[in-house]
Amino acid sequence: MPPIEFPWLTTIILLPLVAALAIPAIPDKSGKTVRWYALGVGLTDLALSVWAFWTHYDWQNSTLQLAESYSWVPQLGLNWSVAVDGLSMPLIVLTGLVTTLATFAAWNVSNKPRLFYFLMLAMYSAQIGVFAAQDMLLFFLIWELELVPVYLLISIWGGPKRQYAATKFILYTALGSIFILVAGLAMAFYGDTVTFDMAAIGQKNFPVAFQLLAYAGFLIAFGVKLPIFPLHTWLPDAHGEASAPVSMILAGVLLKMGGYGLIRMNIEMLPEAHVHFAPVLVVLGVVNIVYGALTAFAQDNLKRRLACSSISHMGFVLIGIASYTELGLSGAMLQMISHGLIAAALFFLAGVAYERTHTLAIEKMGGMAKYMPKVFALFTAGSMASLALPGMSGFVSELTVFLGLSTSDAYTSSFKVVMIVLAAVGLILTPIYLLSMLREVFSGAENPKLMADPWELVDAKPREIFITACLLLPIIGIGLYPKLATQTYDVKTTAVAAEVRQALPLVAQQRQIMHSGFIAPKLPAPETPALLGVTELGKGA
Repeated sequence: MPPIEFPWLTTIILLPLVAALAIPAIPDKSGKTVRWYALGVGLTDLALSVWAFWTHYDWQNSTLQLAESYSWVPQLGLNWSVAVDGLSMPLIVLTGLVTTLATFAAWNVSNKPRLFYFLMLAMYSAQIGVFAAQDMLLFFLIWELELVPVYLLISIWGGPKRQYAATKFILYTALGSIFILVAGLAMAFYGDTVTFDMAAIGQKNFPVAFQLLAYAGFLIAFGVKLPIFPLHTWLPDAHGEASAPVSMILAGVLLKMGGYGLIRMNIEMLPEAHVHFAPVLVVLGVVNIVYGALTAFAQDNLKRRLACSSISHMGFVLIGIASYTELGLSGAMLQMISHGLIAAALFFLAGVAYERTHTLAIEKMGGMAKYMPKVFALFTAGSMASLALPGMSGFVSELTVFLGLSTSDAYTSSFKVVMIVLAAVGLILTPIYLLSMLREVFSGAENPKLMADPWELVDAKPREIFITACLLLPIIGIGLYPKLATQTYDVKTTAVAAEVRQALPLVAQQRQIMHSGFIAPKLPAPETPALLGVTELGKGA
């Protein structure tokens, strides 16, 4: 008999959930034992993920690896089918790092600590499950499971308007999830065979009209999570009311689920529809960048400003996804990883500032650098990374996206120039609102009420420095040597970009979209008489 492979992914996914179920049996009233237990589980799962991927994952292979498939509910055709590739593997590691650090950041939670850490571990499992699921129905179920812990974490441990923010979050994301179910089931039942296996669904020959409808459904669902304008309004409210550890996970992991879904479902499974929608994604990406930056100026709440900054930065993911180039798609993946680290660090430090000042109103802070120089230095470092300072990961990812779009031969030169110039406006606005935030919070006019008790403005403690350093070190490392991150997914993004480019000539022939002057596909066969005119027009653009 062949040796039985160890179920690495199943173990990594289920370990936090199984461990969470044991929390009620832990004899602990103060929560001290539970928090150490949760942190230990998070560290164990993170270490297990790193070990499994380091020893059993081939980075030069673009196919699914560590695949496991077990019959779960045969009557429904539901299988426990999980696997990883270059799209999911780095995001699983990011999930483990951010969630474990968020658990450590929640060290002072005293209100219902058992329930809090139970929900954190349950959410940990669900997040990894979303990135690993290879069964459409399983993907939807885990996607829905992830919503419940987030809702409860905001509604119980959030700020004064936590119920409103949590309800808005669950309504937006749950309604968006319906589109995943409808589009997924339609694709699964299409044709002569019924299958929920995502690889098998991707091999089906869908007509273009069907692809467009399914693509639109997925775009709405994943657009809510990313978020894409105008489906973004839940995010500032959720961040403004959520506690710092929950905000770390919201910004660091949950938003990346939207970008991952767009690449996994929309590009890989519906490449022809992606050709039709790609210009729209570029426009929406630019709108996200500029709108998010402009909206950030209007926010006087520290975390809401950072939330609007996240909306802006996710616009680069959309542009990279729609660039048709290996460089652009690589930039989109790098932007998701980079932003996950940067946003987690900034929201954690915002929570540190809130613990000292008991306010998130920027105008009520001021002069804090004198009392909290370490927090000021760490916050400055995180802000520099967010505004894409050279030498940090944000610079590399955003530059890669710009290069990916500018070198794409799928768009006319005029379209690329307009989009790049408008996106550059967002880049100019980003340092303005971030540096003004730093100036007001740490060097602005002192608040008399705040300075009446200056002994409460305690500088960063060793635990807080450690958490921030664990996020800043990879940010700087990737900024100086991007291959630390890109080598984990480059083979896969190259394969995905090649696949979607194959659909360009077919769609151009079907719809002759060159006549709009909006998109100019590069056609690989200029000697073909039927396509020669399109090709020559593309050269002229």
